[in-house]
Amino acid sequence: MQQSFDLAVVGAGIVGLAHALAAARLGKRVVVVDRDAQANGASVRNFGFVTVTGQARGQVWRRARRSAQVWDEVAGPAGIAVLQRGLTMVARRPEAQAVLEAFLETEMAEGCAWRGAGDLGERLPGRRGVLGALTSTVDLRVESRTAIPRLAAWLEAAHGVTFLRGVAVRGVESGRLETLIGDIRAESIVVCPGDDLVTLFPDSFVRGEVTRCKLQMLRLAAPGWRLPAPVMSDLGLIRYEGYADLPQAAPLLARLQAEQAAHLEHGVHLIVAQSADGSLVVGDSHHYAATPDPFARDDVDALILDEFAQVFGQAPPPVLERWTGTYASARGHSLVEAPMPNVRLVTVTGGTGASTAFGLAEEVIADLLGDAA
Repeated sequence: MQQSFDLAVVGAGIVGLAHALAAARLGKRVVVVDRDAQANGASVRNFGFVTVTGQARGQVWRRARRSAQVWDEVAGPAGIAVLQRGLTMVARRPEAQAVLEAFLETEMAEGCAWRGAGDLGERLPGRRGVLGALTSTVDLRVESRTAIPRLAAWLEAAHGVTFLRGVAVRGVESGRLETLIGDIRAESIVVCPGDDLVTLFPDSFVRGEVTRCKLQMLRLAAPGWRLPAPVMSDLGLIRYEGYADLPQAAPLLARLQAEQAAHLEHGVHLIVAQSADGSLVVGDSHHYAATPDPFARDDVDALILDEFAQVFGQAPPPVLERWTGTYASARGHSLVEAPMPNVRLVTVTGGTGASTAFGLAEEVIADLLGDAA
C-alpha cells in the first residue's frame, strides 16, 4: 500500500470528503484516514438538506451556493439520489411574512418567490393557519445515511482516493501523520475532526471557544402525501442568519418569545424532509455543552411535533425512529487554522457541513496547495 501522498485528510465526514474531492479534482494523490469503520457522526445524523436559502449573508451564503452546485455535479456519478429540490419556508404569522418579504429584497433571494397559502398546492398539505411561504429552487436534499458512504466509495473508485478506516491518528506534524499502523507521509495535511475537540490541536478549539451542540431528530411514518421540497417554519427565521440578521426579525422574535417560549428554550425549529420510502425526517432541537448527555427527552420531541402539527394542520404520523446527534459549535461558520506549515485544521462550527463543506473545502485547498494546485 502506498504510504506517501500529496494530501492526507483526517476525518471521513462530509468536511473531510469535501477536501478529498477538491484535491482529487486537481489530480492529487489523496488518502483519508478515519478512526471509525464507517460514517457514524454528524454527517449521517442529519436531514441531508443542502440549505442555501437563509444561510448567513456573504461568504457563507456563497459557499452554500457553490456546495449545492457540487452536490449536483457529483450526485449522479456517485449514485446519490437527489430526493427533493427547493424549500418551502412557511410563514404562520404576519411578522414572519414581513421577514420573508424583506429577504426577497436582498441579493440572497435569487431563485426565491413568495406564494400565498392558496398557491402552495402540494408543497404544503393542510395549510391550516398559514399565510403563505417563501419558495426556492436552489436547495436540495439527499439521504445522508446513504449519500456519505456512496460519496466515499465514488471518490475511491473514480478518483483513486485511498481510505484507511479504523485507524486512529495520534499526532500530526508537517509532512507526517502518526497512526496506529505507522507513519503516513503527505506533502499537505487537512485535519477535519468534527466535534472531537480534544485529540488533535485542542488548544485551537479552546481559543475558538468551540463547544458541542446536541440535537434530537425523528423519522415519522409515511403520511400518504409527497413533499416536493423540505418544509421549514417561523422558528427557523430566527435561527438562520440570512433571515435573523434582518431588522424585520426583531418583532418576530418578540412574538415567538411570548407564544413559544419553550420551543426557544430548547432551540427547537422545524425542518421536514421526505425520504424515498415516503417517511419524514423531522427535527430538531439544540442544547449546548462541552460533553452533551446522550439522552433524548420526550418533552423536546413533543415540541418539535407540536410545530409539525401547527404547520401541517394534522397530527404527526407515528414515530419510527428517534436519535441524537452532536456537532462542533461556535460563533461564526467555521474554524480554519494553520497550526503548522502545510497543515490546516478545518471544522464547520454552525451545523451546516452538508450545506457548505464543498465550497469551504475548495477555498482551503486552493490556499493550502497554492502554486501546487
